Amino acid sequence: MPVIAYILLVAAVLLLAFGYYASFFIDSKVYVKAFCRGSGRARKIALTFDDGPEEPTTARVLDVLARHQVKAAFFLIGAKAERCPGLVRRMVEEGHIIGSHSFNHTSLFPFGSRKKIADELEKTRDTLKEITGKTVCLFRPPFGVTNPAIAAAIHTGGYQTVGWSVRVFDTRGYVSRKRIRKRLLKKLHPGAVVLLHDRCGKADELVESFIVAAQEKGYEMVGLDELLNMQAYEE
Repeated sequence: MPVIAYILLVAAVLLLAFGYYASFFIDSKVYVKAFCRGSGRARKIALTFDDGPEEPTTARVLDVLARHQVKAAFFLIGAKAERCPGLVRRMVEEGHIIGSHSFNHTSLFPFGSRKKIADELEKTRDTLKEITGKTVCLFRPPFGVTNPAIAAAIHTGGYQTVGWSVRVFDTRGYVSRKRIRKRLLKKLHPGAVVLLHDRCGKADELVESFIVAAQEKGYEMVGLDELLNMQAYEE
């Protein structure tokens, strides 16, 4: 292979690798400044949940959080919020934070135009405001994917983007909850933003066992707004 062709091939591979990293790793901060962990060495962490609300799993998770007096953040899918407004109101009434996770969370979301993405985010924000009276400021992109169109929509809507620093793929039903909890504890660190999913079967059992084990290790669970020092809603 000629030297020039080889150099071009290497450059193309590196460019593709960078594009993949920039889009699929939310903590890359290439397109969007995403807040993925708290600062400092205090053993404080925040629990966050994606893809809800759903009955009965979300209600069971809320029961666990209430029993342990833990406040969490829920990044909600707008269409599901429309179907389960009572759960959304309960989240707010019990002191949890709600944020946007798009309206439909389809696999095509990252490929939409800037306007289409912005419209979907605005529809989600309007839905959540109609249910709770609060205008959300926080957004977590579906799949954690970012790109220029998503970045532009986030800027237009004035959102703060929230990622995570601990993720254990709890949506994989074939992995035992005990094994997932073990992974969570292994990855835990001061300032961690923990990503879980309240739609999953036995999510409440996982959350309860994790809370107990994390507290035994000396971790305190605080609100996401406190951990990241940010505002969850517009004034």
